[in-house]
Order: sequence, then structure tokens, then C-alpha cells
Amino acid sequence: MELIAEGLTVALGRRTVLRDVSAAFAPGRVTVVLGANGAGKSTLLRAGAALVPAAAGRVALGGADVAAMPVRERAQAIGYLPQDAAVHWNMRVRDVVALGRLPHGGGVADAAVDRALAATRTADFAERSVRDLSGGERARVLLARVLAGEPRWLLADEPLASLDPLHQLEALALLRDAAAAGMGVVVVLHDLTQAAAVSDEVLLLKDGQVLAHGPTETVMTPDNLAAAYGVAVEVLVRADGRRVIVATEAARQLS
Repeated sequence: MELIAEGLTVALGRRTVLRDVSAAFAPGRVTVVLGANGAGKSTLLRAGAALVPAAAGRVALGGADVAAMPVRERAQAIGYLPQDAAVHWNMRVRDVVALGRLPHGGGVADAAVDRALAATRTADFAERSVRDLSGGERARVLLARVLAGEPRWLLADEPLASLDPLHQLEALALLRDAAAAGMGVVVVLHDLTQAAAVSDEVLLLKDGQVLAHGPTETVMTPDNLAAAYGVAVEVLVRADGRRVIVATEAARQLS
């Protein structure tokens, strides 16, 4: 079922962060949310998980208002990975990942936990304390925790931020695999080339509003990216069809 923002407006304090955002996200696809700092990307994901209230409009899943869903039902349907996720207890990695099963009644489903550990390549240190891990290892464990809950939707805010290049590529492949298995994936990224590589669709935000939304190749154009980021952008297409996005000049240098 689709996850749909309908005229969504969100205010944080006195500042309107999102303004009349409407967009439909389809299951089985990876949608990357792009935009400059302060464009409202993280707030959109938080609103999608009903972690911030809407001043107007709503987010709906299968026609039901996400904010009005029972907490357990919502947590079973939508897995949210925040940008600044942390673990505040000294726990084994396996136990942290098993917390992802809480929306299903708290029982540990070993098979789901094992699958999440394997998918994120964290099984080798499943018995270690999470406090003994590097920042990148911990980020993968927290992604495993979300995946262990087997949600229908994954909302991930900059999941590559603390990962080295190898694990960034593995995480991108994991997002693609999750979508191929039918999960809806909405992810905030900063690297434009990675966004072009992993996405089926792109939602481009500017100043809290939708600048463009649709298939990657129609949204990630030089004109759209220049308007969103204030830079001149060149889109290079490799022989294998992959796009490489290069920022060439700041907009102020072009005037």
C-alpha cells in the first residue's frame, strides 16, 4: 500500500519547515529525498513516522492517517532510522537488534534477527557489546534493529553518514534488495551520485516545498539540481548507464 503525504505542513516552533507537501511513495521502490540543508528532508521522514505533528494535511498509509494509527500497528508497518540514532545501554549487539521485534509483542523471533544481522554484515560481532563498536559498526547494528522488525516501510535518514565506502555500497545494495522484496524505502541522502545509483524515484525539496518528484532521470537534471542546491551541476552518463553528478560552480559565480 502507498505511503502518501497529502498537503503536509509541519511547523517546528515558529518556523514552518514543510509547506503543503504532497507526494505518493510506492512499495517496492526506493525513493531518495534530496535537498539542501534545511530543506525539510529529515522533518518529512519524521512526519512519515508520526514523530512530529502536522499543522495541516496528513501522511496516510493505505488510506489510514498514520498519526491516528495505534502505536504498535504503526511501528509494525513503518520502520524509522533517524540520522542521530544512538544506543544508551551497554547491551549485546544481538539484544539491540532483537529490540526491533518489540512492535510484534516483544517476543524474539530468532530467524528475523538472524536475517537482519546477516543482511547488515553484523553477525560476526553479534555477541560483542554495542559500546565496543566503531561508529560505522554501530550504524549498521541500528539499521539491523529496524530490519528485524520486518516493517512494510523503511524511512532512513542519512544511513550512510558514518560508513566507510565499502559499507556505503553494501548499505545501498541492501536498500535495493529490501525494495526488490516489496518493502517501500524512503531515504535521505546527500551524495548525488549515490542517490542517482540507488533510487527509482527522487523527491527534491527546496525551502520546505516540493521542487520536483518523479523518476530519477526526470528529476535529477542540471536545472533542477541547480535550483535546489544553488550550484551548477553536470550530469555525466557512464557507459553502463550510471549517472555521475558533479557540482562545478557555485551559483553566485555564474551571475
